[in-house]
Amino acid sequence: MEDIRIFLTESAASCGIEVTREQAERFQCYLELLTEWNQKMNLTAITAPKEVAVKHFLDSILILKYLELPEGKRLIDVGTGAGFPGVALKIMRPGLDLTLLDGLNKRLVFLQSVLSGLNLSAKTVHARAEEAGRRPEYRARFDFAAARAVAPLNLLCEYCLPFLNMGGTFVAMKGPKPEEELHAAKNAVSLLGCELSAVHAFTLPGGDSRSLILIRRTKPLSDRYPRHGSKIAKQPL
Repeated sequence: MEDIRIFLTESAASCGIEVTREQAERFQCYLELLTEWNQKMNLTAITAPKEVAVKHFLDSILILKYLELPEGKRLIDVGTGAGFPGVALKIMRPGLDLTLLDGLNKRLVFLQSVLSGLNLSAKTVHARAEEAGRRPEYRARFDFAAARAVAPLNLLCEYCLPFLNMGGTFVAMKGPKPEEELHAAKNAVSLLGCELSAVHAFTLPGGDSRSLILIRRTKPLSDRYPRHGSKIAKQPL
C-alpha cells in the first residue's frame, strides 16, 4: 500500500491546513481499511491512494478553513457512505461529537471497523434521513449537519435541515458553479426555517473545483417537515 502520509501533509499545508503526524497516521490507516473493504463492497470509485488523499480526505477537511468545529459540538454526517466528510473531520477534531447516518447498514459496519482501527468514537445510525429527521433524538439536535450527497440542493435541504438546532449550520459539499442549485433551493431553505449563510469556492490540488454552501437555522422547523421520501423526490420544495 502506497504511503500517503507525507503527500497528504504537504497537500494540506499548501491549502493552509495543518495535519499532524498522528493525524497523518490515522489517514494512512483509513486508506488501508478503505482499500481492503472496497474489494468486498462498493465504497468508492476512487482507488488510487493519492487521489483518495486529495479527493476524499483533503476535500473533507478543507471544511475547517471555512467553519470552526469546536470540541463537544454535535455534527451529523447525512448519507455518510464511506465516512466523508464525517470520519475525516473526526480525525482532525477528535473532540467532535459525531453521528454517522446511512441507509445502508453494511456501510456502517465498515465505518465501525474504521473507528475501531483509528481508536475514535462516533455514533452510527442506520436509517433514511427523512425518517431520522422525525425522531426526537435526532430532530433539531445538532450544531452541524454535513452532506456530500449528489442530490440536488433543494432535496438535500429537506433531508438535512431538520437535524439542525437553532443557530445550527448545514454544510452542503458541492462541485463548481452552484448558483443554479442555490436559486432552485431558495424556497426550500426558507420553508425549512433557514437562511443562506455563505458560499465558499476552492480548488483542490490537481485542479478540481469545489463549493461549500453554508445554511443556518434562524427559525423553528415546521412539523410538516421532513415529508416522506417519495414526496420529497416527486414534489421538491
